[in-house]
Amino acid sequence: MPASADFGLVGLAVMGENLVLNIESRGYTVAVYNRTVAKVDEFMNGRARGKKFVGAHSIAELVASLKRPRKVMLMVKAGAPVDDFIEQIIPHLEPGDIIIDGGNSHFPDSIRRTYYLESKGFLFIGTGVSGGEEGALKGPSIMPGGSPAAWPHVKPIFQAISAKVDDGTPCCDWVGNDGAGHFVKMVHNGIEYGDMQLICECYQLMKEGLGMSNEEMHHVFAAWNEGELRSYLIEITRDILSHREKGRKHTVDVILDTAGQKGTGKWTSVSALDLGVPMTMVSEAVFSRCLSALKHERVAAARILKGPAKRKTIIGKKQFVEDIRKAMYASKIVSYAQGYMLMREAAREYRWDMNYGGIALLWRGGCIIRSEFLGKIKLAYDKNPALSNLLLDSYFKKVMKDCQESWRKVVATAALLGIPVPSMSSSLAFYDGYRHAWLPANLLQAQRDYFGAHQYERVDRARGEFFHTNWTGRGGDTASSTYLA
Repeated sequence: MPASADFGLVGLAVMGENLVLNIESRGYTVAVYNRTVAKVDEFMNGRARGKKFVGAHSIAELVASLKRPRKVMLMVKAGAPVDDFIEQIIPHLEPGDIIIDGGNSHFPDSIRRTYYLESKGFLFIGTGVSGGEEGALKGPSIMPGGSPAAWPHVKPIFQAISAKVDDGTPCCDWVGNDGAGHFVKMVHNGIEYGDMQLICECYQLMKEGLGMSNEEMHHVFAAWNEGELRSYLIEITRDILSHREKGRKHTVDVILDTAGQKGTGKWTSVSALDLGVPMTMVSEAVFSRCLSALKHERVAAARILKGPAKRKTIIGKKQFVEDIRKAMYASKIVSYAQGYMLMREAAREYRWDMNYGGIALLWRGGCIIRSEFLGKIKLAYDKNPALSNLLLDSYFKKVMKDCQESWRKVVATAALLGIPVPSMSSSLAFYDGYRHAWLPANLLQAQRDYFGAHQYERVDRARGEFFHTNWTGRGGDTASSTYLA
């Protein structure tokens, strides 16, 4: 088979198929392979008919059809299948050839695969691809990391197929070494969990707290999508709330209230715990999905456990809807601030050189969390690349000040109504904790030193010096090691 293809892809599921159609539409010839070979023939005789595709019936055929340096992208299930295909492809490669993992892989796997393939003379890219089926076809957000030497070879293709912002800038750029691309995609997905949970909390407050109909809520989200909350998720929520089945029932009302998840939100929370970053918003969003899955238990508990004896009546529906909007915006800012905290700590831990304003630009189009709001984040980091926390930027500081009264009112009212708003309340608690120069951790450290001799630092001595008190007079002077997260 002559080497005629510019790019190869393994995995013709929904994302893979739409992605190669996107690549071909930009003038490239693409070779495709699928483990179930019948899928290759179906594609070649269907959506690929008359277009610049090469259908391969084996890995050897696929690789042989590619121009050097060969670029083979895997769009397969994360985990063992990626490693299995890498091992199948390696024998057919030459030094300098590139393997690309475009699935939802966990970033430690991408770190490992980068060094493994580089040790054999090959190059690796682990890239996040966000935007779903439509994004893959029309322009996704692409977050590549891995072997820097591979980037010039795939940059023209990736930036050609990616989403573009208004000035034509592609929502794709190099993120960093080894696992950086998949780490940023993981954080994107974690923030996505938080955004979706916040929207659901607003929905429950309006539905249960204000007794609003789906049509009324549809109009609220439509109005929100014209302002500073304008985003893909607000837009689709607007559409969902007005959608009716043939029998005229609202579709959203017949959907069972149990949420699924693929695990990337959990990965984000676990990574935050590993790195000692208080990413409370995403964690609450993950736990909210877990709680929703306990449907049978919740139904049983609803018959036994009672809420407020006398429910508060909300005065002024229009004003409270505006309060909810402000509470959501403030909470959203906290979520993104926490996400950037996590990326900064990961960059230090894994020695990644990240462009934080550039990451916001990657998310401006194509991806699930795309929104107008991300432009403000890019401006904040363009103005101060060393910004330690998004909350300290002048724009976001002003927003928090403007939204704070409504935010507190909504969280307090929700508590009085017995309506759970875990993401809103945890984001407010984080904000209050972050703005406090003093927190009661001195008492906590005293407790740890009392029962475990874990030591403490003192306000009247230099940081880094540790002390132990013999609290009972019987414990002696032996101290345990200290641990700082």
